[in-house]
Amino acid sequence: MGTSLRMLISAVILASWVLSASGTHYHNHRHHRMEDVALTEGIDIRAQRNKRVTADTPDDSSPMAPVGDPSDLPTCLLCVCLTGSVYCEEVDPDMTSVPALPKETNYLYARYNKIKKITAKDFGDIVSLKRIDFTGNIISEIEDGAFAKLTMLEELSLGENQLVKLPMLPTKLISFNANHNKLRTKGIKANAFKKLNKLIHLYLAHNELEAVPFIPETVRTLHLQNNNISSVTADTFCKGNDTYYIRPNINEIRMDGNPVILSQFPNSFICLQSLPIGRYQ
Repeated sequence: MGTSLRMLISAVILASWVLSASGTHYHNHRHHRMEDVALTEGIDIRAQRNKRVTADTPDDSSPMAPVGDPSDLPTCLLCVCLTGSVYCEEVDPDMTSVPALPKETNYLYARYNKIKKITAKDFGDIVSLKRIDFTGNIISEIEDGAFAKLTMLEELSLGENQLVKLPMLPTKLISFNANHNKLRTKGIKANAFKKLNKLIHLYLAHNELEAVPFIPETVRTLHLQNNNISSVTADTFCKGNDTYYIRPNINEIRMDGNPVILSQFPNSFICLQSLPIGRYQ
């Protein structure tokens, strides 16, 4: 009897312990599971939030549409910029002024645009320029000092514009082209070319010149055709007081298309190695 009672008490204690352990395990498991659910839900919420932010934020890698007037774009978006060279030819929309240039620009080609004026500020910081070509614009005015700081400039083309006068030119020019303008003799200062002691090619054809301007000794090619030149003197190309003077460099002078009859001024060409091209009768 005593043994049976002890066994019954032991069974009750064991059953109670098992039930207690099972409850604790269930509570702990339920607690951890709730934590896992909360963590998962937090992750989902953060993911959704990040997704909304990403959707509202533009992708840096995607191309952006241009903003504003295309004419306000930087020069190197309107033109072609290569190392040291800027090509702004037939720009669309119309280019009406000299574009802002990178400071290292050596060569500028701005042909066949609608540029009207060259100001003293256009090349203020671009001292490295060696060649400028404004052929085929509608330039009617160039401010004094516009080329004053271009001490390295060797080639300047202003052909096919509407110039009536010339500014002072850089002294290191090798080639200067002002063909097809509206230049008259009074629009070219007497010393305009005097200090250009490196000038080799001078093109002033298809203008309204009444006389031949001063021509530096270094010039080899001189184009004056189709102007209004009606006479020349013994000092135009030679030195009237020095019959032994020979002008060795110049080898091409074009004066055809002028009213001057060259045969009437034989002493004007005595120093030349070849006669000018033009009317002799």
